Amino acid sequence: MKRIALFVLTNLAIMAVLVVTLTVLSAVFGINFNLGGRTLDVGSLAIFSLVVGFTGAFISLLMSKPMAKWTTRAQVIRQPSNAMESWLVETVRRHADKAGIGMPEVAVFEGEPNAFATGAFKNSALVAVSTGLLQSMSKDEVEAVLGHEIAHVANGDMVTMTLLQGVMNTFVVFISRVIGYVVDRIVLRNESDAPGIGYFVTTIVLDIALGFLAAIVVAWFSRRREFRADAGAVELMGSNRPMINALARLGGMEPGELPQQVKSFGINSRSGGMMALFSSHPPIEQRIAALQAMGR
Repeated sequence: MKRIALFVLTNLAIMAVLVVTLTVLSAVFGINFNLGGRTLDVGSLAIFSLVVGFTGAFISLLMSKPMAKWTTRAQVIRQPSNAMESWLVETVRRHADKAGIGMPEVAVFEGEPNAFATGAFKNSALVAVSTGLLQSMSKDEVEAVLGHEIAHVANGDMVTMTLLQGVMNTFVVFISRVIGYVVDRIVLRNESDAPGIGYFVTTIVLDIALGFLAAIVVAWFSRRREFRADAGAVELMGSNRPMINALARLGGMEPGELPQQVKSFGINSRSGGMMALFSSHPPIEQRIAALQAMGR
């Protein structure tokens, strides 16, 4: 719950900075971003919502790779120094060639079993695995995990999730301000030239409430995307058995924590109860069942 709240507050902070920036632009260049005056300029509000909704999402995408390296302290393998590093690089290269994408950077980070892929572009992504995963899995299982992450890159999941997040942000900003205007002008009958307290309170409350609903939609799509990445690993490996074995092993271990920026692109994430609605990954059992169905 704390991570979700932090994520929502971070997005709200980004929106607040953008609102201030656009307000300054409006004053300096005469651009009309009417956020609740005597008349509601829906066109300007739509443009405002698009800018606010997508700017933060795309900034996060463009910064995803350097931020992932910094937050996980992942060490990129520039020149393999041992047999394991050589095998990792060659395995990723083989998967990337088969998937038709450019060679990603390969990195290792300290931590419990997990792995992730990130990056704004298919041909310059980052694939990273933890020391815990390398120590606890066989080579076939690690190869399947690497195939899963390469499938994320080949499927363009990073960009797709960014676009989806941008769309959700846009709707949250637009709808909350339209409702805020209605509450302020019609319900509370504010007749002044400036927005009243009803507008500001309503938009803040709705930004938070609709933000949680948007997070549920994004998480649902993310879970669908995990099944597709598992299937992509099977295609790259030529068999469903290594991926099934890797997932079964992960199911018996506590997944390593990843930073929020790359959490949804990790190999596993665990949450239950109501928090499952916000989970970026489906239960391990469901993923294994889907792979077994592929085999049949």
